[in-house]
Amino acid sequence: MTRRHRRHRYYERFTASSFAKGNIFEGDITAGEDPVVRQAAIDALGDMNGTAVVIDPSNGRILAMVNQKLALSPGAEPCSTIKLSVALAALSEGLVTRDTPVQLSGFRMNMTDALAKSNNLYFEELGRELGFERVHHYANEFGLGELAGYNIAGEQLGVYPNEPIPASEGGVSRMCSFGQGVSMTPLQLGAFVAAIANGGTLYYLQHPGTTEEVARFEPKVKRTLDIARFVPDLQDGMAGAVEYGTARRLRANFQELPVFGKTGTCSDKGTRFGWFVSYSDSPQGSLVTVFFLEGGRPTFGPRAAELTGEFYKNLWDRNYFADKAQTAATLVPISTTPAAPGGAAQGLNR
Repeated sequence: MTRRHRRHRYYERFTASSFAKGNIFEGDITAGEDPVVRQAAIDALGDMNGTAVVIDPSNGRILAMVNQKLALSPGAEPCSTIKLSVALAALSEGLVTRDTPVQLSGFRMNMTDALAKSNNLYFEELGRELGFERVHHYANEFGLGELAGYNIAGEQLGVYPNEPIPASEGGVSRMCSFGQGVSMTPLQLGAFVAAIANGGTLYYLQHPGTTEEVARFEPKVKRTLDIARFVPDLQDGMAGAVEYGTARRLRANFQELPVFGKTGTCSDKGTRFGWFVSYSDSPQGSLVTVFFLEGGRPTFGPRAAELTGEFYKNLWDRNYFADKAQTAATLVPISTTPAAPGGAAQGLNR
C-alpha cells in the first residue's frame, strides 16, 4: 500500500501594489539637489512604488531624495538590513571576527557568508549572545531611534523599542535577524551606512532646499563612532552580497565600480518591503544609496538591488564620476564642524 504525501505550501496574500499610482515625485523639493543624481535615481526607480535617497558620506549632504513623502515617513520594518547594526555590535564587543565560525543547527558559518547570504540563524545566534541591552545600546549609537536629519521639514521618527519583543514572537533573536518590532526610516539607514563608508563619522543629514543653501552648506557631526577598524570585516560580507549573495542582481546592470551593500525583504499586513542600502567606491569619492520599495510580490530586496545597479549605470553613462573628478579639482574642501548645541537638541530624540 502506497501512501502519497501532499506538500502544502503557504502563499502569503498581498493587498498592496508594487507599482506607483500617479506621480509619486510631485511635491518634492528639488532646487538644492544634484540634478544628474536625481534624474538617475528617478530613471532607475521607474514605475516601482518606492523611494531612493542618495547621500554624500563625506559630509552628510543628501544629493537626491525622490518621493520625499515616503522617504520622510515613519519608516518600516528594516528586514535584514538590521543585520549590519548587529554585525557591527558583535564586532565591537569582540564576539566574532569576519572569519570566526559560528556553530548553528547542523552547520557552521562566518560573518562574511552570513551577511552575503543574509542568514537569519547566524544573526539570531549573535542576538542571543549579545543580549538586548547591548543590541539596543549599539543601535542607538548608530542613530536608530533618532531623527537622522538636521532641520529637514517633515522628517518623521523611526522607532527602536526600549525592550525586546515578547519571547513568543522571537524576542531579541527575531529583532536581530530581520528587525521585527523595529521601525527604521530610509534616512536613518542612510546616515548609518554613510558612517560605515567614511570610517565612523555619523553626520546629521542635510537636504538643501535652494542653490543658496548649497553654497552655504556646512557639515554637522552628530557623533564619532569607534568603528573604523571593524569596517573591513563588515565590508567583506557587503561585497559578497553583491558578488555572489542576495544582491547579485545589481551586477546584471553595473560592473564598473565596487559596490558594497545589504538587502532586506519582509512583509507586514499585506505589504511587502524591499530594501537595499549600499555604498560605492570610486577614485572620485563614494555615494551612499538607499532604495526602499513597498508593494506586493514583485517587491523584495534583490529587486531594490537591481534598481540600484541601474542607478549606478545611469550615472556612469552620464559620465558623472568623471565630471565629479573635474569639479572636485577646482573646489576648496569644506571644513567639518560639530553641530551647535541647539542643533543637536533638535536632531536627537532619545
